[in-house]
Amino acid sequence: MKITDVKTVLLTGPSGNDPYLQEFSMKRSAAYIEIQTDTELVGIGETMTGYHVPEFVPEIVEFFKPTLMGLKDDQINPRQLWKKMYRCGNFWARVGLGINVLAGIEAALWDLKGKMESLPVWELLGGRMHEKLRCYASGCDSNYPWEHLKRKIDLYRQDGFNAIKVGAGWYNGDTNDNFAGRTVQEWVEMESEKLNAIRSHAGKDFTVCLDGHMSNVDEGKGVWDVAIAKAVLKELERYDIFFFEEPLHYNDISGYAELSRSTTIPIAGGEGLSSREEFSHCAEAGAFDIAQPDASYVGLWAFMDIAAMFATKNRRVAPHNWGAGGAVMQNIHAAFATPNVAILEIPPMSGGMHTDIYAEGYRFENGYMLPPLVPGLGISLTDEIKNKYSFVRGSGEWNVVSGKTEIM
Repeated sequence: MKITDVKTVLLTGPSGNDPYLQEFSMKRSAAYIEIQTDTELVGIGETMTGYHVPEFVPEIVEFFKPTLMGLKDDQINPRQLWKKMYRCGNFWARVGLGINVLAGIEAALWDLKGKMESLPVWELLGGRMHEKLRCYASGCDSNYPWEHLKRKIDLYRQDGFNAIKVGAGWYNGDTNDNFAGRTVQEWVEMESEKLNAIRSHAGKDFTVCLDGHMSNVDEGKGVWDVAIAKAVLKELERYDIFFFEEPLHYNDISGYAELSRSTTIPIAGGEGLSSREEFSHCAEAGAFDIAQPDASYVGLWAFMDIAAMFATKNRRVAPHNWGAGGAVMQNIHAAFATPNVAILEIPPMSGGMHTDIYAEGYRFENGYMLPPLVPGLGISLTDEIKNKYSFVRGSGEWNVVSGKTEIM
Protein backbone atom coordinates (compact mmCIF):
# COMPACT_ATOMS: atom_id res chain seq x y z
CA MET A 1 0.00 0.00 0.00
CA LYS A 2 1.14 3.57 -0.67
CA ILE A 3 -0.31 7.07 -0.40
CA THR A 4 -1.49 8.35 -3.77
CA ASP A 5 -3.16 11.67 -2.91
CA VAL A 6 -3.92 14.15 -0.11
CA LYS A 7 -7.06 16.23 -0.55
CA THR A 8 -9.07 18.83 1.32
CA VAL A 9 -12.85 18.53 1.57
CA LEU A 10 -14.79 21.63 2.66
CA LEU A 11 -18.40 21.33 3.81
CA THR A 12 -21.22 23.64 4.91
CA GLY A 13 -24.40 22.44 6.58
CA PRO A 14 -26.92 23.04 9.36
CA SER A 15 -25.53 23.89 12.79
CA GLY A 16 -27.65 21.09 14.24
CA ASN A 17 -31.14 20.41 15.60
CA ASP A 18 -30.76 22.48 18.76
CA PRO A 19 -33.31 25.33 18.56
CA TYR A 20 -31.35 27.34 21.13
CA LEU A 21 -28.15 27.18 19.10
CA GLN A 22 -30.15 28.15 16.02
CA GLU A 23 -31.07 31.43 17.71
CA PHE A 24 -27.66 32.77 16.71
CA SER A 25 -26.22 30.30 14.20
CA MET A 26 -28.03 28.31 11.53
CA LYS A 27 -25.06 26.96 9.57
CA ARG A 28 -21.55 25.74 10.23
CA SER A 29 -18.56 24.84 8.08
CA ALA A 30 -15.96 22.08 8.35
CA ALA A 31 -12.65 21.15 6.73
CA TYR A 32 -11.51 17.55 6.27
CA ILE A 33 -8.29 16.06 4.97
CA GLU A 34 -8.42 12.80 3.03
CA ILE A 35 -5.30 10.68 2.61
CA GLN A 36 -5.97 8.36 -0.29
CA THR A 37 -4.08 5.16 -1.07
CA ASP A 38 -3.83 2.64 -3.86
CA THR A 39 -6.15 0.39 -1.81
CA GLU A 40 -9.69 0.89 -0.52
CA LEU A 41 -8.31 2.48 2.68
CA VAL A 42 -8.67 6.26 3.09
CA GLY A 43 -7.52 8.22 6.14
CA ILE A 44 -9.85 11.03 7.24
CA GLY A 45 -9.18 13.85 9.69
CA GLU A 46 -10.77 17.19 10.58
CA THR A 47 -9.12 20.47 11.51
CA MET A 48 -11.00 22.85 13.80
CA THR A 49 -9.77 25.65 11.53
CA GLY A 50 -12.55 24.56 9.18
CA TYR A 51 -15.08 25.91 11.66
CA HIS A 52 -13.49 29.38 11.52
CA VAL A 53 -11.69 30.00 8.20
CA PRO A 54 -12.19 26.93 5.99
CA GLU A 55 -11.05 28.80 2.88
CA PHE A 56 -7.46 28.88 4.20
CA VAL A 57 -7.13 25.12 4.69
CA PRO A 58 -6.62 23.77 1.12
CA GLU A 59 -3.46 25.78 0.37
CA ILE A 60 -1.85 24.76 3.66
CA VAL A 61 -2.65 21.11 2.96
CA GLU A 62 -1.05 21.53 -0.48
CA PHE A 63 2.07 22.91 1.21
CA PHE A 64 2.47 19.77 3.37
CA LYS A 65 1.19 17.26 0.79
CA PRO A 66 4.59 16.41 -0.82
CA THR A 67 5.83 15.09 2.55
CA LEU A 68 3.24 12.29 2.37
CA MET A 69 3.00 11.46 -1.31
CA GLY A 70 4.22 7.98 -2.25
CA LEU A 71 4.81 6.79 1.33
CA LYS A 72 4.37 3.04 1.80
CA ASP A 73 2.58 1.34 4.68
CA ASP A 74 5.74 0.77 6.74
CA GLN A 75 6.55 4.50 6.51
CA ILE A 76 3.23 5.72 7.94
CA ASN A 77 4.20 6.84 11.42
CA PRO A 78 1.91 9.74 12.43
CA ARG A 79 4.21 11.12 15.15
CA GLN A 80 7.33 11.14 12.99
CA LEU A 81 5.51 12.55 9.97
CA TRP A 82 3.98 15.31 12.11
CA LYS A 83 7.48 16.28 13.29
CA LYS A 84 8.75 16.33 9.73
CA MET A 85 5.91 18.58 8.53
CA TYR A 86 6.19 20.79 11.62
CA ARG A 87 9.87 21.43 10.86
CA CYS A 88 8.91 22.43 7.32
CA GLY A 89 6.63 25.10 8.76
CA ASN A 90 9.09 26.22 11.43
CA PHE A 91 8.79 29.95 10.65
CA TRP A 92 5.00 30.12 10.36
CA ALA A 93 3.34 27.00 11.79
CA ARG A 94 4.62 26.79 15.36
CA VAL A 95 1.27 28.16 16.63
CA GLY A 96 -2.00 29.17 15.03
CA LEU A 97 -3.27 28.32 11.60
CA GLY A 98 -0.42 26.14 10.34
CA ILE A 99 -0.31 23.82 13.34
CA ASN A 100 -4.12 23.70 13.42
CA VAL A 101 -4.25 22.36 9.87
CA LEU A 102 -1.47 19.92 10.75
CA ALA A 103 -3.81 18.55 13.43
CA GLY A 104 -6.26 17.52 10.71
CA ILE A 105 -3.54 15.94 8.57
CA GLU A 106 -2.18 14.06 11.59
CA ALA A 107 -5.68 12.81 12.45
CA ALA A 108 -6.05 11.44 8.92
CA LEU A 109 -2.74 9.60 9.38
CA TRP A 110 -3.92 8.09 12.67
CA ASP A 111 -7.21 7.09 11.04
CA LEU A 112 -5.34 5.43 8.17
CA LYS A 113 -2.96 3.70 10.59
CA GLY A 114 -5.87 2.37 12.64
CA LYS A 115 -7.58 1.02 9.55
CA MET A 116 -4.33 -0.60 8.40
CA GLU A 117 -3.90 -2.36 11.75
CA SER A 118 -7.64 -2.93 12.43
CA LEU A 119 -7.40 -0.97 15.69
CA PRO A 120 -9.29 2.03 17.07
CA VAL A 121 -7.11 5.13 17.34
CA TRP A 122 -7.30 5.19 21.16
CA GLU A 123 -5.45 1.86 21.10
CA LEU A 124 -2.67 3.37 18.98
CA LEU A 125 -2.41 6.34 21.38
CA GLY A 126 -1.63 4.13 24.36
CA GLY A 127 -4.70 2.07 25.16
CA ARG A 128 -8.07 2.55 26.83
CA MET A 129 -7.98 4.26 30.23
CA HIS A 130 -11.76 4.43 30.88
CA GLU A 131 -14.75 2.12 30.62
CA LYS A 132 -16.92 5.15 29.90
CA LEU A 133 -16.71 8.94 30.16
CA ARG A 134 -19.28 11.36 31.51
CA CYS A 135 -20.43 13.95 28.96
CA TYR A 136 -21.89 17.41 29.18
CA ALA A 137 -24.09 19.12 26.63
CA SER A 138 -22.41 22.25 25.36
CA GLY A 139 -25.28 24.71 25.60
CA CYS A 140 -23.60 27.92 24.41
CA ASP A 141 -25.44 30.99 25.73
CA SER A 142 -27.58 31.19 28.86
CA ASN A 143 -31.01 31.84 27.42
CA TYR A 144 -33.16 34.53 28.98
CA PRO A 145 -35.70 34.84 30.54
CA TRP A 146 -34.75 31.94 32.80
CA GLU A 147 -37.81 29.93 31.72
CA HIS A 148 -36.09 29.61 28.33
CA LEU A 149 -32.97 28.28 30.02
CA LYS A 150 -35.01 25.78 32.01
CA ARG A 151 -36.66 24.53 28.82
CA LYS A 152 -33.22 24.10 27.27
CA ILE A 153 -32.10 21.98 30.23
CA ASP A 154 -35.23 19.83 29.83
CA LEU A 155 -34.54 19.43 26.12
CA TYR A 156 -30.95 18.31 26.73
CA ARG A 157 -32.10 15.87 29.36
CA GLN A 158 -34.45 14.36 26.78
CA ASP A 159 -31.39 14.05 24.52
CA GLY A 160 -29.70 11.91 27.19
CA PHE A 161 -27.53 14.41 29.07
CA ASN A 162 -27.20 14.83 32.83
CA ALA A 163 -24.75 17.72 32.59
CA ILE A 164 -24.66 21.07 30.82
CA LYS A 165 -22.36 24.00 30.12
CA VAL A 166 -23.83 27.46 29.58
CA GLY A 167 -22.29 30.88 29.14
CA ALA A 168 -21.83 33.68 31.61
CA GLY A 169 -24.32 36.49 31.22
CA TRP A 170 -27.49 35.87 29.24
CA TYR A 171 -28.88 36.19 25.72
CA ASN A 172 -32.49 37.06 24.89
CA GLY A 173 -33.29 35.71 21.44
CA ASP A 174 -36.61 37.55 21.30
CA THR A 175 -35.01 40.98 21.71
CA ASN A 176 -31.48 40.13 20.45
CA ASP A 177 -30.16 41.59 23.68
CA ASN A 178 -27.43 40.35 26.02
CA PHE A 179 -26.11 41.03 29.50
CA ALA A 180 -22.87 42.91 29.09
CA GLY A 181 -21.00 45.95 30.31
CA ARG A 182 -22.45 45.77 33.82
CA THR A 183 -21.00 46.60 37.22
CA VAL A 184 -19.33 43.96 39.38
CA GLN A 185 -22.33 43.81 41.71
CA GLU A 186 -24.75 43.42 38.79
CA TRP A 187 -22.67 40.51 37.48
CA VAL A 188 -22.60 38.87 40.90
CA GLU A 189 -26.34 39.22 41.44
CA MET A 190 -27.29 38.05 37.96
CA GLU A 191 -25.04 34.95 37.97
CA SER A 192 -26.30 34.00 41.42
CA GLU A 193 -29.90 34.43 40.23
CA LYS A 194 -29.15 32.24 37.22
CA LEU A 195 -27.55 29.43 39.23
CA ASN A 196 -30.37 29.53 41.75
CA ALA A 197 -32.85 29.13 38.87
CA ILE A 198 -30.86 26.21 37.41
CA ARG A 199 -30.43 24.42 40.74
CA SER A 200 -34.08 24.95 41.71
CA HIS A 201 -35.18 23.48 38.40
CA ALA A 202 -32.62 20.73 37.72
CA GLY A 203 -31.67 19.66 41.25
CA LYS A 204 -28.38 19.29 43.07
CA ASP A 205 -27.32 16.12 41.18
CA PHE A 206 -27.38 17.81 37.77
CA THR A 207 -23.84 18.78 36.70
CA VAL A 208 -23.38 22.45 35.78
CA CYS A 209 -20.37 24.08 34.05
CA LEU A 210 -20.09 27.75 33.15
CA ASP A 211 -18.19 29.45 30.33
CA GLY A 212 -17.08 33.09 30.49
CA HIS A 213 -16.18 33.19 26.75
CA MET A 214 -13.81 35.99 27.66
CA SER A 215 -11.64 35.65 24.55
CA ASN A 216 -14.74 36.37 22.42
CA VAL A 217 -16.05 39.44 24.29
CA ASP A 218 -15.39 42.92 22.91
CA GLU A 219 -13.22 44.89 25.31
CA GLY A 220 -15.73 47.72 25.38
CA LYS A 221 -18.55 45.33 26.34
CA GLY A 222 -17.20 43.87 29.51
CA VAL A 223 -14.14 41.59 29.36
CA TRP A 224 -13.69 40.53 32.97
CA ASP A 225 -10.62 41.38 34.98
CA VAL A 226 -9.44 39.38 38.00
CA ALA A 227 -11.51 41.45 40.42
CA ILE A 228 -14.79 40.79 38.60
CA ALA A 229 -14.00 37.10 38.18
CA LYS A 230 -13.09 36.71 41.85
CA ALA A 231 -16.30 38.38 42.99
CA VAL A 232 -18.52 36.27 40.70
CA LEU A 233 -16.82 32.96 41.51
CA LYS A 234 -16.89 33.65 45.25
CA GLU A 235 -20.66 34.07 45.04
CA LEU A 236 -21.07 30.91 42.94
CA GLU A 237 -19.05 28.57 45.19
CA ARG A 238 -22.21 27.51 47.01
CA TYR A 239 -23.81 26.20 43.81
CA ASP A 240 -21.41 23.28 43.18
CA ILE A 241 -20.02 24.34 39.77
CA PHE A 242 -18.04 21.55 38.06
CA PHE A 243 -15.77 24.11 36.38
CA PHE A 244 -15.74 27.72 35.21
CA GLU A 245 -14.23 28.05 31.74
CA GLU A 246 -12.41 31.07 30.36
CA PRO A 247 -13.28 33.65 33.05
CA LEU A 248 -10.38 35.81 31.79
CA HIS A 249 -8.73 36.54 28.45
CA TYR A 250 -5.96 34.06 27.58
CA ASN A 251 -3.34 36.78 27.57
CA ASP A 252 -3.77 37.14 31.34
CA ILE A 253 -1.91 33.98 32.43
CA SER A 254 -0.88 35.45 35.80
CA GLY A 255 -4.49 36.49 36.37
CA TYR A 256 -5.62 32.91 35.74
CA ALA A 257 -3.10 31.65 38.28
CA GLU A 258 -4.24 34.18 40.88
CA LEU A 259 -7.90 33.33 40.25
CA SER A 260 -7.25 29.60 40.47
CA ARG A 261 -5.65 30.06 43.89
CA SER A 262 -8.55 32.19 45.13
CA THR A 263 -11.59 29.93 44.57
CA THR A 264 -12.80 26.40 45.20
CA ILE A 265 -14.40 26.30 41.74
CA PRO A 266 -12.02 24.61 39.25
CA ILE A 267 -10.81 27.07 36.61
CA ALA A 268 -10.76 25.71 33.05
CA GLY A 269 -9.35 27.05 29.80
CA GLY A 270 -7.31 26.40 26.69
CA GLU A 271 -9.68 26.01 23.74
CA GLY A 272 -7.92 28.83 21.88
CA LEU A 273 -4.38 27.59 22.57
CA SER A 274 -2.83 25.81 19.61
CA SER A 275 0.40 24.20 20.82
CA ARG A 276 2.14 22.25 23.56
CA GLU A 277 4.29 25.29 24.30
CA GLU A 278 1.33 27.59 24.96
CA PHE A 279 -0.17 25.03 27.34
CA SER A 280 3.23 24.58 28.98
CA HIS A 281 3.31 28.23 30.03
CA CYS A 282 -0.13 27.84 31.59
CA ALA A 283 0.79 24.61 33.36
CA GLU A 284 3.94 26.10 34.87
CA ALA A 285 2.03 29.18 36.04
CA GLY A 286 -0.75 27.10 37.64
CA ALA A 287 -3.26 28.89 35.41
CA PHE A 288 -5.76 26.06 34.84
CA ASP A 289 -7.16 23.45 37.20
CA ILE A 290 -8.67 21.80 34.12
CA ALA A 291 -6.95 22.30 30.75
CA GLN A 292 -9.05 22.18 27.59
CA PRO A 293 -6.97 21.19 24.58
CA ASP A 294 -8.84 20.29 21.40
CA ALA A 295 -7.37 17.34 19.49
CA SER A 296 -8.62 18.80 16.21
CA TYR A 297 -6.80 22.05 17.01
CA VAL A 298 -3.52 21.00 18.67
CA GLY A 299 -3.32 17.45 17.27
CA LEU A 300 -3.91 14.02 18.81
CA TRP A 301 -0.36 13.38 20.00
CA ALA A 302 0.01 16.94 21.31
CA PHE A 303 -3.23 16.40 23.23
CA MET A 304 -1.65 13.39 24.92
CA ASP A 305 1.48 15.38 25.80
CA ILE A 306 -0.56 18.28 27.19
CA ALA A 307 -2.65 15.95 29.33
CA ALA A 308 0.51 14.31 30.71
CA MET A 309 1.97 17.75 31.38
CA PHE A 310 -1.02 18.73 33.53
CA ALA A 311 -1.10 15.33 35.20
CA THR A 312 2.36 16.03 36.62
CA LYS A 313 0.79 19.11 38.27
CA ASN A 314 -2.07 16.98 39.62
CA ARG A 315 -4.43 18.76 37.20
CA ARG A 316 -7.00 17.34 34.80
CA VAL A 317 -8.12 17.91 31.21
CA ALA A 318 -11.55 18.25 29.61
CA PRO A 319 -11.36 18.31 25.80
CA HIS A 320 -12.79 21.30 23.98
CA ASN A 321 -15.03 19.67 21.40
CA TRP A 322 -16.99 21.98 19.11
CA GLY A 323 -15.93 20.85 15.65
CA ALA A 324 -18.05 18.74 13.30
CA GLY A 325 -18.29 14.94 13.43
CA GLY A 326 -14.63 14.16 12.73
CA ALA A 327 -13.34 16.59 15.36
CA VAL A 328 -15.72 15.16 17.96
CA MET A 329 -14.46 11.64 17.29
CA GLN A 330 -10.81 12.77 17.42
CA ASN A 331 -11.38 14.19 20.90
CA ILE A 332 -13.25 11.08 22.01
CA HIS A 333 -10.33 8.83 21.03
CA ALA A 334 -7.81 11.13 22.71
CA ALA A 335 -9.94 11.24 25.87
CA PHE A 336 -10.22 7.47 26.17
CA ALA A 337 -6.43 7.16 25.98
CA THR A 338 -5.92 9.86 28.65
CA PRO A 339 -6.01 8.92 32.37
CA ASN A 340 -6.73 12.40 33.79
CA VAL A 341 -9.81 13.32 31.71
CA ALA A 342 -12.49 14.95 33.87
CA ILE A 343 -15.44 15.08 31.46
CA LEU A 344 -16.25 15.21 27.72
CA GLU A 345 -17.86 18.11 25.85
CA ILE A 346 -20.46 16.97 23.29
CA PRO A 347 -22.58 19.11 20.93
CA PRO A 348 -26.18 18.19 21.84
CA MET A 349 -29.01 17.49 19.40
CA SER A 350 -26.53 17.15 16.56
CA GLY A 351 -27.49 17.43 12.92
CA GLY A 352 -26.06 15.80 9.83
CA MET A 353 -22.70 17.60 10.00
CA HIS A 354 -22.13 15.36 13.01
CA THR A 355 -24.40 12.34 12.74
CA ASP A 356 -23.71 11.61 9.06
CA ILE A 357 -19.96 11.68 9.78
CA TYR A 358 -20.01 9.61 12.99
CA ALA A 359 -20.66 6.33 11.13
CA GLU A 360 -20.22 3.48 13.64
CA GLY A 361 -17.71 5.12 15.98
CA TYR A 362 -20.03 7.23 18.14
CA ARG A 363 -21.49 5.41 21.18
CA PHE A 364 -23.39 7.71 23.56
CA GLU A 365 -25.63 6.14 26.21
CA ASN A 366 -27.37 7.61 29.27
CA GLY A 367 -25.11 10.61 29.60
CA TYR A 368 -21.86 8.69 29.01
CA MET A 369 -19.62 8.05 26.02
CA LEU A 370 -18.48 4.48 25.41
CA PRO A 371 -15.16 3.78 23.65
CA PRO A 372 -15.30 3.49 19.85
CA LEU A 373 -14.77 -0.10 18.74
CA VAL A 374 -14.22 0.20 14.98
CA PRO A 375 -10.81 0.59 13.29
CA GLY A 376 -9.44 4.10 12.90
CA LEU A 377 -11.48 7.06 14.11
CA GLY A 378 -14.81 5.51 13.15
CA ILE A 379 -15.93 8.27 10.77
CA SER A 380 -17.23 8.35 7.21
CA LEU A 381 -16.96 10.91 4.39
CA THR A 382 -18.86 9.51 1.43
CA ASP A 383 -19.58 11.18 -1.90
CA GLU A 384 -23.20 11.46 -0.76
CA ILE A 385 -22.11 13.47 2.30
CA LYS A 386 -19.88 15.73 0.19
CA ASN A 387 -22.71 16.44 -2.23
CA LYS A 388 -25.27 16.92 0.53
CA TYR A 389 -23.23 19.60 2.33
CA SER A 390 -21.77 21.64 -0.50
CA PHE A 391 -19.37 24.29 0.73
CA VAL A 392 -20.45 27.93 0.95
CA ARG A 393 -17.70 30.55 1.15
CA GLY A 394 -17.97 32.77 4.21
CA SER A 395 -19.79 30.16 6.27
CA GLY A 396 -17.05 29.98 8.93
CA GLU A 397 -18.01 31.07 12.44
CA TRP A 398 -16.72 34.29 14.09
CA ASN A 399 -15.13 35.56 10.89
CA VAL A 400 -17.51 38.44 10.22
CA VAL A 401 -15.63 41.66 9.50
CA SER A 402 -16.71 45.16 8.49
CA GLY A 403 -18.24 45.04 5.02
CA LYS A 404 -18.87 41.29 5.17
CA THR A 405 -22.27 39.69 5.76
CA GLU A 406 -22.55 36.70 8.07
CA ILE A 407 -23.95 33.49 6.57
CA MET A 408 -26.91 32.45 8.72
